[in-house]
Amino acid sequence: MSRGGADASRREEDRAIEARAREIYHEILRRTPEHDFDPTIDRVRRIVDLLGEPQRSFRAIHLTGTNGKTSTARMIDALLRELNLRTGRFTSPHLANVRERIAIDGEPISAEAWVRTWDDIAPYVGLVDDELVASGKYGATGILSFFEVLTAMAFAAFADAPVDVAVLEVGMGGEWDSTNVVDAEVAVLTPIALDHERWLGHTVAEIAGVKSGIIKPGATAVLARQSDEALAVVLDRAEAVGARVVVEVPDDVEGEELLLTPGLAVLARSVAVGGQVVTLRGIGAVYEDVFVPLHGEHQAHNALLAVAAVEAFLGGVALPGEVVEAAFAGVTSPGRMELVRSSPTVLVDAAHNPAGARAAVATLEEAFAFERLVGVFGVMGDKDVEGILAELEPVLDEIVVTHSSSVRSMELEDLAELARDVFGEDRVHVADRLSDALTLAAELAESEAMGVGTGAGVIALGSVVLAAEVRALFGRP
Repeated sequence: MSRGGADASRREEDRAIEARAREIYHEILRRTPEHDFDPTIDRVRRIVDLLGEPQRSFRAIHLTGTNGKTSTARMIDALLRELNLRTGRFTSPHLANVRERIAIDGEPISAEAWVRTWDDIAPYVGLVDDELVASGKYGATGILSFFEVLTAMAFAAFADAPVDVAVLEVGMGGEWDSTNVVDAEVAVLTPIALDHERWLGHTVAEIAGVKSGIIKPGATAVLARQSDEALAVVLDRAEAVGARVVVEVPDDVEGEELLLTPGLAVLARSVAVGGQVVTLRGIGAVYEDVFVPLHGEHQAHNALLAVAAVEAFLGGVALPGEVVEAAFAGVTSPGRMELVRSSPTVLVDAAHNPAGARAAVATLEEAFAFERLVGVFGVMGDKDVEGILAELEPVLDEIVVTHSSSVRSMELEDLAELARDVFGEDRVHVADRLSDALTLAAELAESEAMGVGTGAGVIALGSVVLAAEVRALFGRP
């Protein structure tokens, strides 16, 4: 066969594998969705038992919290790879392709590996499905859910690779999350706030109780700044299981006192072109003047957690400074205050709860100088929509409400009514199509902005699904 013929044959094989990968995704997608599940890990424990417990073939760092999990996981992954460790990373949800959720050595799992992994575990998935249906415990259709199957695929793929260490983000909560069949050496808890109250509880203390369930006996818990309410619950859990705790200095400690107070700390931070320069005090060392190519104070604190998590993973020792600098210099976090267009500037952010919106507002005020800023906003119906809108109102001149393709998106008229209550009638616009919403927002931003470039701005936010669809409209990979 000629070289041209071989290349054509290979392209045809690649297309066939991609098509099969898509078929598998849609097959799994027909299962119970992520937002509708039974709070138990018994079902996942059964499938991994049948698979030979692949989650025990690698070491693990486990993350939970309300916001910042994915960014922190990506930073931890980058640090570990810079230390020449082979990594697996499991995060959710995805932005463009489900295979982003299962990354090996920093890259989404290949279509070929995705297909191979599914073919390996499918018979065992079927067996557990049959057992669950026969038991009747979860109803006649009580088969493994979408996220449970995806978790099993991730563990199997990491064992097959094989990876040295897996960085695992919970799907929701912690105690009964599918990922919690892993006994991780390090548990990372980003800030805990109200979100997913239907499943996690209606107080911060209740939510902290669920999330702290990832802290295992003898592990090290790395804690971001927490409210007193959350911190008390997490510390009780750590004491109960004999875990070591490393805590970030409280947010009311500043200036010279920050240098004298023990604990993890962002000691200094300054805005820079394309991101920020930070000085971080971890467990084993102070890392000075490190460039992080991400905007916002919250990303500096995420970087701190990442450094401390890897230090803890290595036994509390300092990391080489050049490792930290190199790892962070190349870190990305798609859909997190991401620039997808200029003139006018269009940003996309995955903020989907009041705490996330608050961080987005702080970042906008610090890193950008818009003369006029218009929001494109679509949100899931089970969120604290009024709380999110109240956080956004001071920085948005006008807002265009819309929705994503998700069946969970809030009805447009209901969303518009809530937006009018917060912004007033004249500042709220409605667009049924996301593309139309973005076009209208750009026109509104440019209509009265005096300058060019960053003078007029648009920010799209409200859900990860919306962020993904905005990125796709602007051709982001």
